[in-house]
Amino acid sequence: MTRAGQAALDQELKALKTVERPSVIKAIAEARAHGDLSENAEYHAARERQSFVEGRIKEIEAILSRADVIDPTTLSGAIKFGATVTLVDEDTDEEKTYQIVGETEADIEKGLLNIRSPLARALIGKDEGDSVDVRTPGGEKSYEVLSIRYL
Repeated sequence: MTRAGQAALDQELKALKTVERPSVIKAIAEARAHGDLSENAEYHAARERQSFVEGRIKEIEAILSRADVIDPTTLSGAIKFGATVTLVDEDTDEEKTYQIVGETEADIEKGLLNIRSPLARALIGKDEGDSVDVRTPGGEKSYEVLSIRYL
């Protein structure tokens, strides 16, 4: 995982523990005050939310406890984990930029490419100017590596 991914998970964990958890506890207490719990929809919704929050806290803590944090700014050379890569689609001349990151921080909409994705696996070890052929669900795609940066 990158330092940015670790920071984002730390921030989410802090919000869950300091904001979400206390608000759920308060909602459960208010719902209990309404009486009969067997037919109390507010109580059941609050308990369900509490279950989600506690589960997410445990999940994030587990991820962080076994994470290997890599600082991409200390890296250079061919494409590897943490690289920010600019590619050009050889068919459409469309340029795309991705950073290769761990599974937990991947978000293709934000340009964060999962290290286990077919494109990332094809890019590993390539240099600027290299061509990459990738088998995607939409068919075979060819890209040229325009630049590699470690931010």
